[in-house]
Amino acid sequence: MLKQMLTKCRLRNSVLNRLPVRPAIVFFRRPSSAHSAGHKRWPRPGLAPLALSLFAHAAALAADSWPQFRGADSTGVSEDKGLPEKWSSTENVAWRVDVRGNGWSSPVVWGDRIFLTTVISKEDKEPPKKGLYFGGNRTAPADEHRWLVYCIDFKTGKTLWEREVHRGVPAFSRHLKNSFASETPVTDGERVYFYFGNVGMFVFDMNGKPAWSQKWGPFNTRFGWGTAASPLLDEGRVYVVNDNDDGSFLVALDKRTGKQIWRVERDEKSNWATPYIWKNGRRTEIITPGTTRIRSYDLDGKPLWQLGGMSSIAIPTPFSKFGMLYVTSGYVGDQVRPVFAIKPGAQGDISLKGGETSNASVAWFLPQAGPYNPSPIVVGDHYYTLFDRGFLTCHDARTGKEIYGKVRIDPAAAAFTSSPWAYNGKIFALSEDGDTFVIQPGPEYKLLAKNTLDEMCMATPAIARGSLIIRTASKLYRIGGK
Repeated sequence: MLKQMLTKCRLRNSVLNRLPVRPAIVFFRRPSSAHSAGHKRWPRPGLAPLALSLFAHAAALAADSWPQFRGADSTGVSEDKGLPEKWSSTENVAWRVDVRGNGWSSPVVWGDRIFLTTVISKEDKEPPKKGLYFGGNRTAPADEHRWLVYCIDFKTGKTLWEREVHRGVPAFSRHLKNSFASETPVTDGERVYFYFGNVGMFVFDMNGKPAWSQKWGPFNTRFGWGTAASPLLDEGRVYVVNDNDDGSFLVALDKRTGKQIWRVERDEKSNWATPYIWKNGRRTEIITPGTTRIRSYDLDGKPLWQLGGMSSIAIPTPFSKFGMLYVTSGYVGDQVRPVFAIKPGAQGDISLKGGETSNASVAWFLPQAGPYNPSPIVVGDHYYTLFDRGFLTCHDARTGKEIYGKVRIDPAAAAFTSSPWAYNGKIFALSEDGDTFVIQPGPEYKLLAKNTLDEMCMATPAIARGSLIIRTASKLYRIGGK
């Protein structure tokens, strides 16, 4: 019985972050008479307090974790208290450590462990340029590379373990601003799942013991830009979307064994958007943005609905709020840069017809409001979009009504790739220059502060245990958390 309770108390991605404020009271209340017939004792003496304690401990672990890209619920918003609002490369720094190699994956956190990926090459590589530009295509390198995964101690920054998961000369190229380690790992507190889109999946327990691995690829990608979409965990499965120019697919794997549960081919070419698990009260859906279509699948991989009208490159990650799903794409060279707010329960083709801004399944639509790289964020009642060239917009999250149009964040800030995040009632936007701009949410734009790290940044930070974990081009910082 105790083992069963412990199993139920384990955290799976976003589950406990969506629990009521007092989950133990609901979970362990006495059953109704219809369910308790024949049961003379509930609960057994001493069992409920123990179960309550276990559940409370699991809930505490949820507050201490940032298990995937943009957090457990993919919104980029943390309710953690006492998080830092002011820092520099020396001020309010708990620790700073060097990270070898090259990688723009985000860190993830579980308890006292931080997980990160990188790729080390024998030869020095051309550093990335900041901003948006043509000419970033690069041919496949000719020297040997090493794909590494790290576990770092949260308290001290020391490396607890590192593992080499692959070694060789890459058979594929990348964009100058991409890396061979751009996919963010995901963890459930039992295992950590490291994924490299052109190499495969490598799974370890929390102490670095290999669990399973599965290799696939390499795949050709548009203009040889490489891969970036991160994996997801949910209810015993790990989901991977790999949209490429050879043969795109969505696959569900057993998280304990790596055995393929199902795989569906996708009528897509290269995209870089991390999928989203949408639990909307009616059902659980796997949401996959794409150039041809936004598609929703059920847990058996069967299509539920599709929506056309995306831009020619899909990168931002979907998320949900107020019972709606927000999906966007916004390649800067396109006239079509949409934002869609989608209602639960859709079926079939829900694409808007010419001139429509809503229908039975689309709550609202903006034709030219989508960002290229950063994922949007909802804070309070407002939907904020951070644009790559340093502008911010604000819309009503429920209706799509414009609150304010494009406002430049700072005259000197013109390059943003990482997604914004929010805590303490404030929005944070990290530029490629390493400057984090602190913005006051609300109907008028107001810049509150700027924090500088003096090094290029493109990874989206992690937030856990009163700390901000920021990856720069060569370092990992733990900010705050005194």
